[in-house]
Amino acid sequence: MSSLADKAPLPIYPPAPARPALDTRPSPVTMIVFVGLLAAGLLYTAWSLVEDVSNSGAPMTTWVPYLLLGVALLIALGFEFVNGFHDTANAVATVIYTHSLPPNFAVVWSGVFNFLGVLVSSGAVAFGIISLLPVELILQVGSSAGFAMVFALLIAAILWNLGTWWLGLPASSSHTLIGSIIGVGVANALMHGRDGTSGVDWAQATKVGYSLLLSPLVGFVCAALLLLALRAFVKNRELYEEPRGNKPPPWWIRSLLVLTCTGVSFAHGSNDGQKGMGLIMLILVGTVPMAYALNRAMPADKTIQFVAVAELAQGAMNRTVPTVLPAASVPAARETLSTYLRTREYGPTVVPAISQLAGSIAAQVRENGSLAQLPAAAVANVRNDMYLSSESIRLLDKSGAVKFEGEAKAAVTAFRQELDDATRFIPLWVKVAVAIALGLGTMIGWKRIVVTVGEKIGKTHLTYAQGASAELVAMLTIGAADIYGLPVSTTQVLSSGVAGTMAANRSGLQWSTVRSLAMAWVLTLPAAMLLSGCLYWLFTKLF
Repeated sequence: MSSLADKAPLPIYPPAPARPALDTRPSPVTMIVFVGLLAAGLLYTAWSLVEDVSNSGAPMTTWVPYLLLGVALLIALGFEFVNGFHDTANAVATVIYTHSLPPNFAVVWSGVFNFLGVLVSSGAVAFGIISLLPVELILQVGSSAGFAMVFALLIAAILWNLGTWWLGLPASSSHTLIGSIIGVGVANALMHGRDGTSGVDWAQATKVGYSLLLSPLVGFVCAALLLLALRAFVKNRELYEEPRGNKPPPWWIRSLLVLTCTGVSFAHGSNDGQKGMGLIMLILVGTVPMAYALNRAMPADKTIQFVAVAELAQGAMNRTVPTVLPAASVPAARETLSTYLRTREYGPTVVPAISQLAGSIAAQVRENGSLAQLPAAAVANVRNDMYLSSESIRLLDKSGAVKFEGEAKAAVTAFRQELDDATRFIPLWVKVAVAIALGLGTMIGWKRIVVTVGEKIGKTHLTYAQGASAELVAMLTIGAADIYGLPVSTTQVLSSGVAGTMAANRSGLQWSTVRSLAMAWVLTLPAAMLLSGCLYWLFTKLF
């Protein structure tokens, strides 16, 4: 005879969270679309490049610069492709591990919004990255040293990104690229017998460094606080529970998670995509200055305004800092400003040198009628004069070495804006090429980083509230950085946000993963610097 205990019903436990189906292969249709978009992007890039060069009337005496241009463009787009599957995997980890979207659909969705984010980006981050480079290499980017610089920093960044991806470590592509830039600057200074610290714009590097240092702290703290706030004000228990089996979350939670994933993907495209755009513009200016050194799309009727503003600024500078020295030649003025930008040491000849270049620029533009009509021999020099003048005015304003007041300040500020309009532009085809590279890269190789974020940071499965908190903070942080022209790391913000929610939820952290992430974060900068510096030395010898 069986006892009552034998007849008692067995307890019913809710199903445990199921691991997402990460190994599902994309459909043949998806692969056809992928290959078609890749081919269309390459064809559009090649056609636009040929069209721009033909319309500029640039003389072609040898194929070598165009061969180097093609190789450099492929490497730059390769960096953005790797950036896509390395960084954007963070954006889709939360929707995948909460079963809000199937994995393959999630990465395609993220890729589309990365693409759109690049297309609407402002360009501020792109030129902020360029300003970290040594001034002498920017002025001679078409030289052998300039090509060595571009190849070294891009290849170093790609190698480090691929290495950390292979290990499944969500290291920062932004951190890597900036380390590569600093490494080239330090190596260039040492190779010319100067102190290594003189090869980098440390003020700009410090500004960028603060954004990279603070962004993961912001992600950790703000995501933790947001989760605690949700617990205090939103009492729906389902929001704080682990997913059950493969069941998707309630529609309103699912909508929130998809919305934040979309926002992070869009913000990543608008911020990270600009880094590749800035380097591509540097390559184009060095190889085909006639087509890309100056904004040929500036209308001819704006020439009168440009010349008038330049002359007003020249008069304002002469009144603010009158000089008793004899008028310097244009080459001497260039040397003065190059030294000033490299050393950051203000001297009494700096403002007169800017004034001299302002007059020279105005005279050449007036004489030729528009930027598009400048002769090929003059384009590179005019562009360099504009760059030197704009950056020197920026540095004067930041350092406070000279105070322009009232009408003088307005005239100098307007002159700098005109210079930036003439030199800081990004053709549509460059945006499209980078957008396609970043968007398609999102759809390849995402699994390694997704597994790390979804399974190896916390000791428990990601809840709906944790995923939404981490994504929302990442979206807002990256979006704000884009507005202020600061490069931040999607990887660091999102992964630290997930860690913050785990800490706030008292779920526990997998400290082996946290240590690996911290080690990658610490080593990325010096490793990228060393790698790019060595490659720069090697390439200068080869070229």
